[in-house]
Amino acid sequence: MFDLYLKFKEFWPIIKIFLWIFAILLGIELLEIGFKYLRNWLEKRRTKKWLEEHKILEEWKKLSGKEFEEIVAAIFEKLGYRTKIKRNGGIDIIAWKDKKQFPIQCKQMEKVIPDDVRAFWGSIQDQVSKGKIEKGFFVTTGSFTEGVKEWVKDKPIEFINGLKLEKLTNP
Repeated sequence: MFDLYLKFKEFWPIIKIFLWIFAILLGIELLEIGFKYLRNWLEKRRTKKWLEEHKILEEWKKLSGKEFEEIVAAIFEKLGYRTKIKRNGGIDIIAWKDKKQFPIQCKQMEKVIPDDVRAFWGSIQDQVSKGKIEKGFFVTTGSFTEGVKEWVKDKPIEFINGLKLEKLTNP
């Protein structure tokens, strides 16, 4: 027993060094996570403030695609959804409400054509058939062609055109 104590006492300085290194690395990782969370929070706050001052569709048409997605996410948050900007796989934003998930596609265009909606449907079709998604939202600053409206009749996709989007921000 005494030999074990001597060996532990011999290795304790090395163990302490490894514990300090672990603590430092853990602290650095937690700081990175904290700064990332803070940056995202500040970005959302900035977007919401901008949206409060610029509730006009014509101003949204001048934004970059990324900025428009952030505005749409902020609008959905005002409507009671939690959102996360995704920007891959044909889905720009994921929104959650009442434990349900809703994918959102954002397009800044005058007229949305069927090919755009088909691509979005292709991105969500599998999840819809598995029951993971109830419906998706397709949001645009413009409008939808009659061909798009006809094609989507039997699909769980809700259209939000520019005018409807503007009304959602100005209840």
